[in-house]
Amino acid sequence: MNIRSALAAVLLAFTCVLAGTAGPGAHAAVAAEHTVTFVNKSAQRVWIGSTVNADGSAVLTGLPALDSGRSATITIPENSGAGHWRGKFFARTGCGGNSGSTFHCKVADCGPYADRCSTAEQPASLAEFNFDPRDSLAPWYNVSYVNAVSLPVTITPVGVAPPPDGGECAEMGCSNQLLPYCPPENLTKDPATGAPMLCVNPNRDAQTNYSRAINAQCPKAYAWSKQDTVPGNQVMRQCRACSGFTVTFH
Repeated sequence: MNIRSALAAVLLAFTCVLAGTAGPGAHAAVAAEHTVTFVNKSAQRVWIGSTVNADGSAVLTGLPALDSGRSATITIPENSGAGHWRGKFFARTGCGGNSGSTFHCKVADCGPYADRCSTAEQPASLAEFNFDPRDSLAPWYNVSYVNAVSLPVTITPVGVAPPPDGGECAEMGCSNQLLPYCPPENLTKDPATGAPMLCVNPNRDAQTNYSRAINAQCPKAYAWSKQDTVPGNQVMRQCRACSGFTVTFH
């Protein structure tokens, strides 16, 4: 082998190391990022909102607005910034105004922008995720009605067969309407139409009439914050093999 060929071989080997072929840490750095597809099966227009946990996860921008029957897909930034993404998605409804100034939503308001959140979300139904390439069991996911119920939510893994036993990679949440079961003292109605709009949990950290009513109708979702400590609960799942998730608002 001449000097030029030897140098080329060394350079090729070095390039392969940089590309992530030499160890689990490098492999994780180039792992494919997951997608989340939002589907609007409700009868109203929704603006997708998202907030993150306080752990360096990237704040998402360019979030879609969906008319009834429409869908849109985003890619989760797992390989940039903190190297993971932990956060939540929700449907903002009853929105109007100019983005950046007068934009406002009746449910799940999170600031004056139509395509992103700049404040914490107001109470609403949530789809929560933990995407972490360094966690061999991730992604983790759950539907949460801990703060409130607005639109029903389901989370369905993509790229894997539904498990026959309801275990790993199972669909979470429920598609049935929950506002009819809201205790009257917790129910907010739309001031313009009088239609039920939001059911707010009076105590997210304890079992209440609210949590009992919601859990009876949707056992595969959190109805209070410590529900995952109850023996036999079905509120959290992980899915190691999926390529992404579908979040449907019903």
